[in-house]
Amino acid sequence: MDSNAILAEIPRLRRYARAMVGDRAAADDLVQDTLERAWSRLAQWRPGSDLRAWLFGIMHNLRVDQLRRPAVPTQSLENEIHETPVRPTQSDALELHDLESALNSLPEDQREVLLLIALEEMSYAQVADLLGIPLGTVMSRLSRGRERLRLILDGQLPSTPKTRLRLIR
Repeated sequence: MDSNAILAEIPRLRRYARAMVGDRAAADDLVQDTLERAWSRLAQWRPGSDLRAWLFGIMHNLRVDQLRRPAVPTQSLENEIHETPVRPTQSDALELHDLESALNSLPEDQREVLLLIALEEMSYAQVADLLGIPLGTVMSRLSRGRERLRLILDGQLPSTPKTRLRLIR
């Protein structure tokens, strides 16, 4: 028996196994079991007979055995629940201190608008009504405040507190 003849049948075996089983991994296992049994019982194959029919017969019998035998409960590794990585938190207190310092260095009008919109999640219109200023002024103060805050946190502007703001921890 030429081993290349058996290897040439693998694509057909896989196609048939996938159609029969439905699950790719289970089908590959069935093909592997079929090939293993064929190699171990190669002496039973009659030269001159149809090799494909013999291999498909082995596969069919293995599948019938699988269906008759009670299934062992398994859990697929693909469905395994992975823990989500958690970022290190050692620098959180330092970052919070830097943010507090940067917010304290903003002019009062910019800080006020920034906190109402970013922290309190108010709309621009609500902030404009609350502070009694035009909507365009709210947007301008917010834009200038965000830019100044970014520059301070990037180290491009010094953080010089004007009034003390204490963030709640």
